[in-house]
Amino acid sequence: MLDDFMWRAALAGLGVGLAAAPLGCFVVWRRMAYFGDATAHAAILGVALALLWNISIFAGVIGIALLMAFCVSTLSGKGYAMDTLLGVMAHSALAIGLVAVSFVSGVRIDLHAYLFGDILAVGKSDLAIIWSGAVLVIGLMLWRWQALLTATLNEELAHASHINPRREQLVLTVALAIVVAVALKVVGALLIAALLIIPAATARPFSRTPEQMALLAALVAMAAATGGLGAAYTFDTPTGPTIVSLAAGFFVISALASQGWQRLVRQR
Repeated sequence: MLDDFMWRAALAGLGVGLAAAPLGCFVVWRRMAYFGDATAHAAILGVALALLWNISIFAGVIGIALLMAFCVSTLSGKGYAMDTLLGVMAHSALAIGLVAVSFVSGVRIDLHAYLFGDILAVGKSDLAIIWSGAVLVIGLMLWRWQALLTATLNEELAHASHINPRREQLVLTVALAIVVAVALKVVGALLIAALLIIPAATARPFSRTPEQMALLAALVAMAAATGGLGAAYTFDTPTGPTIVSLAAGFFVISALASQGWQRLVRQR
């Protein structure tokens, strides 16, 4: 079965969706959308450095993502607004990464695949990395779920419960770096943030508990991944953007259905 590239692509999409969506809920709750985008842009710099130093791309991307998080946390509160810092660092990392790629000699680089993803080129080793990362992220979320939720809702309540909000922020940062690294092959650096945010935003109006939102977001992300893959194959469109476009379609349907339900409740 794994010799069929479509099966490998589908399994890769399911793995990324399963890992990204629950994490995306925390990104939405904490209003960290710009941080997710900045981390994804920095992934290109991680790719370039990994190729220059002849190390694993996965390790390069995670290293740069963690370095960005450290720089942002160090510089925040020192005269710069968070969105300004993230904007500067995101675009700087992307630009420096694109420049650094030009210095990589002896290696043919498909830059389009890193920017927009190339899920159809996922191999068995890529699939192993994607699912290993997905299992690791899901394990982190399950292990730290209550602590992450408490720190997200109220930092004072977290301190009262002997929970360190900075530690939970670090857990989120590590998980986000892992998701960016494994999703790079599927949707690319420019679309990873969309796969984090859109399923969570789609699930939000229909969820009564955080657990429901995380589960529904995972289902939406997996449906977008497999449905987008099928649509791209049928209509011969770019796979990564097609997956995100389908997720955006789910969001529009969710928003319209939510508004219709609210009007119906008001009429009653």
